[in-house]
Amino acid sequence: MTFKILADSASDLPLSYYEKNEVSLLPLKVNLDGKEYEDLKTIEPLTVYNAIRSGQVPKTSQVSPALFKDIFTELAQNNDKGVYIAFSSQLSGTYQTAVMILEQVKEEYPDFDLTIIDSKCASLGAGLVVQEAVKLRDLGKDISEIIPRLQFLCEHMEHLFTVEDLEYLAKGGRVSKASAFLGGLLNIKPLLHVEDGKLVPLEKIRGKKKLLRRMIELIEERGDKLDQQVFAISHADDEATALEVKEMIVDKFQPKDVFISSIGASVGSHTGAGTIAIFFLNKLPE
Repeated sequence: MTFKILADSASDLPLSYYEKNEVSLLPLKVNLDGKEYEDLKTIEPLTVYNAIRSGQVPKTSQVSPALFKDIFTELAQNNDKGVYIAFSSQLSGTYQTAVMILEQVKEEYPDFDLTIIDSKCASLGAGLVVQEAVKLRDLGKDISEIIPRLQFLCEHMEHLFTVEDLEYLAKGGRVSKASAFLGGLLNIKPLLHVEDGKLVPLEKIRGKKKLLRRMIELIEERGDKLDQQVFAISHADDEATALEVKEMIVDKFQPKDVFISSIGASVGSHTGAGTIAIFFLNKLPE
């Protein structure tokens, strides 16, 4: 292999994907019932959703500095080049911690070649970038060739998503309390997107069917060459709606592929159950 790929669990790819494609997994932590779990490794998303439904409030924490130190040091000792596609710095301290630990490791191994990309993405927004990195690595591309392409994808990744209740995002400080209050009224469904790595409420729409139609309209408005794209849909224990959205996307845009995955325990701790998110590009690379 020409280089190593690292990704954290907030990219919401299945555990099997990391194993099959030799991507180093950096799990975020989930704290529930006084116990700490490793996202994707020792806790299932459904455990988190059921806990939230019963009134519990799971907490999350970033990838541990010790794990970063161990993995980075091993790569450096083996003279491996690498790229780490990190969860948005606006939503977690994971990126900043990785940068700090990299500086420490480079004091001992000054020639260590690791690029850390602040994806400014969440869930499968980052996951699509990881998949592109794997594809290019497997084609034998050098790391210097692929970094600009990955950065381009991060800059042009669209996130459109809806949650059942904005209260969970407000509790975690991801959206304002005022936005959360307005979302709970009269079957009003919030539609959000990501701007510069932050979650931003976009519109409020009454009723699920109207909401899904509006998401398709926004894809058409924002997307570029949609028939040439791979879409991703992530969901929080609502596969039926994810499949419905996939069918709408396929019917309307005939994309190359639509990939569906569950929202993991760390991201799901903040979104709650019932979240549906769609990811695509507003501009394709040349």
